[in-house]
Amino acid sequence: MKYRPSRRTRRLAISTAVVLALAGANGPWLYRFSTERYHEYTINKPEYKAANGHWDFLDVPSEHRINTIHAALLHTGKVLLVAGSGNNQKNFDAKSFRSVLWDPKTNVFKDIHTPEDLFCAGHTQLPDGKLLIAGGTKRYEKLQGDVTKAGGLMIVHNENPDKPVTLPAGTRFTGKENGRTFVSKDPVLVEKATKVFDEETGAFLRNDPGLGRIYVEAQKSGKEYETGTEDNYRVAGLSGSDARNVYGIAQKLALDKKDFQGIREAFEFDPVAEEYIPVDPMNEARWYPTLTTLEDGKVLALSGLDEIGQIVPGKDEVYDPETKEWEYTGIVRKFPTYPAVFLLNDGKLFYSGSNAGYGPADVGRDPGVWDLSTNTFEKIPGLSDPDQMETSATVRLPPAQDEKFMVIGGGGVGESEKSSEKSRLVDLQEKDPAFTDGASLSEGTRYPSASLLPDDSLLVTGGSSDYRGRSGSNVLQARLYDAKTDTYQRVADPAVGRNYHSGSVLLPDGRVMIFGSDSLFSDKANTRPGVFEQRIEIYTPPYLYRDSRPELTAGPQRIERGGTGLFTTQHASSITSAKLMRPSAVTHVTDTDQRSIALELEKSADGITVTVPENRALVPAGWYMLFVTDDQGTPSEGMWVEVPE
Repeated sequence: MKYRPSRRTRRLAISTAVVLALAGANGPWLYRFSTERYHEYTINKPEYKAANGHWDFLDVPSEHRINTIHAALLHTGKVLLVAGSGNNQKNFDAKSFRSVLWDPKTNVFKDIHTPEDLFCAGHTQLPDGKLLIAGGTKRYEKLQGDVTKAGGLMIVHNENPDKPVTLPAGTRFTGKENGRTFVSKDPVLVEKATKVFDEETGAFLRNDPGLGRIYVEAQKSGKEYETGTEDNYRVAGLSGSDARNVYGIAQKLALDKKDFQGIREAFEFDPVAEEYIPVDPMNEARWYPTLTTLEDGKVLALSGLDEIGQIVPGKDEVYDPETKEWEYTGIVRKFPTYPAVFLLNDGKLFYSGSNAGYGPADVGRDPGVWDLSTNTFEKIPGLSDPDQMETSATVRLPPAQDEKFMVIGGGGVGESEKSSEKSRLVDLQEKDPAFTDGASLSEGTRYPSASLLPDDSLLVTGGSSDYRGRSGSNVLQARLYDAKTDTYQRVADPAVGRNYHSGSVLLPDGRVMIFGSDSLFSDKANTRPGVFEQRIEIYTPPYLYRDSRPELTAGPQRIERGGTGLFTTQHASSITSAKLMRPSAVTHVTDTDQRSIALELEKSADGITVTVPENRALVPAGWYMLFVTDDQGTPSEGMWVEVPE
């Protein structure tokens, strides 16, 4: 008897043939689809999360999505996200400057009026809990080919020792030799000349002219208005002695690329009023500056591009939160932009060599310990890949008392293709400190984000192996670093690549927010312009997938240095450590505020008592998150504690 397949069998055979045919034609697609489904299944398994953590996208309403370039955790528990113009020329021209406040507890977002373009400013936490933010953008760069009017730096000299001179915007400078006229874009104050006398005889020697720096450009467009050599320039509108004493000197004034220019404006952001409050402007305009808190609570402003678009020539200045005013330090030390400068336990400063982008390749790049009071600088040897420190991250490893630092990744100066996989370690408490290599990343990584976690591990994530993610070079990896064993552990991978203009912030609940990314191109072939990454991801570490975590139920909101605080908890018996963690203020992979300070701990039946160290340089005044961890290494939520002046 001849076999005849059933109708069901025939349908199954036809379906199988169709699937096989589709697989033949679309094999890669089906494979990718099935692989992605399996990946989603795997990363959401409870046991996977417990070992590797988990990434989620933050649900940001469309009206609050901005090009986040700066982020700071405030003592209210909210996060200030700052874009300014967001590296967008159209926003800058329209004076559309954005900041958004996010509350992680309620997931509520709020637009904040932003008075100036704070794009590429510097910031740091102040003793009273406000955030100081200073500098930003006065003018966007113009690439060679886009510049239509010759221009550049004019140095204005004043040889009158009796009075300074102010020249308004629009002042005309005409070359004595070349006859070309250039116009200033801003007003400039030129200090009076300084009389110089012979130290032995007291005889008058000369007047050293006061100097002013101003950007000028030709009155008309065209290459014929360029100059190629130095010339002296007459200043229009002056008469009498001013006409004799005040003049300009300029080198080449050309159609070359013009870099970004900085602003002097400074603000304190008030977390309670939720607004920017203007304070005394800086003496120097700064774009890409670093702000570092000093032992006395004042703030040091370093480096940046000035109102001409040139590196501020080592004229560092200090902000006093009491008077709201800035003063020059009176010393000169040059750094590239966004230098990673940290306050040490003895009040000196550590410069790791990390920086973020502008400045000569051979000036201010060496790491070392800087005594601000004497302007002495002791270089630290042993740094591997020293020519690849740009866009590297520097972290003060826990506990802060030990003064051990790690420098992670980095790349060559400017748009270099070079990148480093190195993690360099240095112990500044050694007699003769020197860098040594620690555990390496899997590949060269520029722009790595690094956030200290309350269990003393370090989350290192994101970055790219080439400049601004060129050629699809984003590193879609996250790792937890253990300083005790000097090892990296690969954990769950983020969904989004992060490179230039990205960063990460530890939240009070123990999660980490990572934001930003500003790829140069959006395809591997480098043919399509990049689009700023507005999506924000939240990483939940493995310790938050355990069955329980310790909890602090009550305690003082304020503890003096050297003082103690009693905190009630039902988990006293299992708690093994306590620490104060300073909230982050991060941009361009630079976060000099981040530190984790170990506290002395005593336990009782229903509580713990912690003691804050007495050292003012170790524990700068301000607000901190108090975390405790149990015998499994699981941290509590952070409780806000103020350490007063």
